[in-house]
Amino acid sequence: MLVFDAGQDPLKVLIADDNDSDRMILQAFVKKQGHIPINARDGQEAVELFESERPDIVLMDALMPVMDGFEAARVIKGLAGENMIPIIFLTSLQDADSLARCLDVGGDDFLSKPYNRVILQAKITAFNRMRLLHSTVQAQRDQIILHNEHLMHEQEVAKKVFDNIAHPGCLQAGNIKYLISPMAVFNGDVLLAARKPSGGMLIFLGDFTGHGLPAAIGAMPTSEIFYGMALKGFSMQDILKEINNKLKKILPVGVFCCCCMVDISFRKEIAEVWNGGLPDCYMYRSEGRESEPMPSYHLPLGVLGGISFSAETRLYEMNHGDRIFLWSDGIHEEEDENEVMFGNERLMEVFDENTDPELVFEELQQAVRDFTGSTLQCDDHSIVEIQSVPEDGLIENVSGYASDYKSGPKDWKFVFRLGASSLKSFNPLPLLIHILMEVPGLRAHSGKIYTILSELFNNALEHGVMGLSSELKSSSAGFAEYYQKRQENLESLNDCFVEFELEHKPLECGGVLDMLVRDSGKGFEFSNEPKSEVELGKSGTYCGRGIPLVKTLCRSVLHSEGGCAVSVVFEWRIEG
Repeated sequence: MLVFDAGQDPLKVLIADDNDSDRMILQAFVKKQGHIPINARDGQEAVELFESERPDIVLMDALMPVMDGFEAARVIKGLAGENMIPIIFLTSLQDADSLARCLDVGGDDFLSKPYNRVILQAKITAFNRMRLLHSTVQAQRDQIILHNEHLMHEQEVAKKVFDNIAHPGCLQAGNIKYLISPMAVFNGDVLLAARKPSGGMLIFLGDFTGHGLPAAIGAMPTSEIFYGMALKGFSMQDILKEINNKLKKILPVGVFCCCCMVDISFRKEIAEVWNGGLPDCYMYRSEGRESEPMPSYHLPLGVLGGISFSAETRLYEMNHGDRIFLWSDGIHEEEDENEVMFGNERLMEVFDENTDPELVFEELQQAVRDFTGSTLQCDDHSIVEIQSVPEDGLIENVSGYASDYKSGPKDWKFVFRLGASSLKSFNPLPLLIHILMEVPGLRAHSGKIYTILSELFNNALEHGVMGLSSELKSSSAGFAEYYQKRQENLESLNDCFVEFELEHKPLECGGVLDMLVRDSGKGFEFSNEPKSEVELGKSGTYCGRGIPLVKTLCRSVLHSEGGCAVSVVFEWRIEG
């Protein structure tokens, strides 16, 4: 804070007056106050001296030859720019119009002749305080601008790091449309999407408390957990539990993430949904079938910890052509010029009035724009459309991981055995996929490998260890009975195992992965002679429909050890 002391530093005072005696009187007054006078005989000379001497205060006679004081004041104010140079007019004029003109042209005050030394001193002192205050404000403004530029630069750098972590995944897939509209550089809304190794797609829309950088901080660990676990084949429930535990630990009280997560199986035409704190989502069905809301029924992520958190989901039939719409509450809370919110009713009207499902996403955006008009956006807002489509044709390698054939293990062998207690509660596939993905270039084939291991493991556990018959799954009632028995047998497992033996050998542009799965079951009679898919589908408990699928993906499939082991050879090449 500056201390304003008029006597601290002498001021340069420009005196512009064509009257020699008046100029000498003013010069004497100024010197006596300890300041430095600079004399000008007309307006033109006053402008020239201002440019060369840069005085602090100007005492300006209104009526002078060559250039009058009014014009000189205009020019000096223009030359001063943002700097405050007080101009005090010296005038014998008394009419109001003339005095007002002194102020209109840029003057800050006026002093009537004859001059009063006390008043002149007081005016110079007062205007000097104003000048110093103006300089202080300017310096603080410049400091704020520099600080803001530095802050924005830091945020831009942080935003690049954030975008690399929260990468788009498979948001570029043809069945997804989305709008993410942040209020600031950072976004409190986060949208993530990933293809699952087993097929299908996981979509996560989250809305963190607040907006900007504080709201976006939680999105980074959320994104890292989501993509890391999704690529390894973890279930949606496992991913939600891990994200919730992480957010519960790192977020302060009162900060949480409202979110909706959707797991779409394109093959089964089913959507599994978890909604905690976001507005009700919407299933917009095709072909005249009844659409329905998908309500929020959980607390947001990061609120409850441990066993209090529920990852229970709801299943929805989702035929090809059906669409799921997700949105953050910023859509509902957008306001018009009268501070009336958009609300859910107006949102549903868009669906009621829609005649072409292909256009509904654009119609939703337009409805919000038409409602808000020119009012400023008051929150981050997001809209997402996910359509169920045939899985064929969807891009496969969508997570932004480039094939790298330069580092990582290439020739190795790995044996992993699960006992009864582990088989009851542990899914080994994410761990195995994680290990296999360390092979340079193999990540692009993660979906195929996951399918192979999944089929072999399920066969070994359900048909080998538990002895369940796949014939039960020939009807919907039998399907339910099959999984009821599976759960009962799983809980009563004792003295059993399933063993994986994996070996990788590199090739010049790829590799060969040998996978053997062995179980402690009773085995079965088998033949490694080629059979048709129909025959394989009817052959009993050892394969169902899974082995024909595995055969299409592998170079060879062979049973051994009395039916207790099956080995496959998967040969792969570096893509691209």
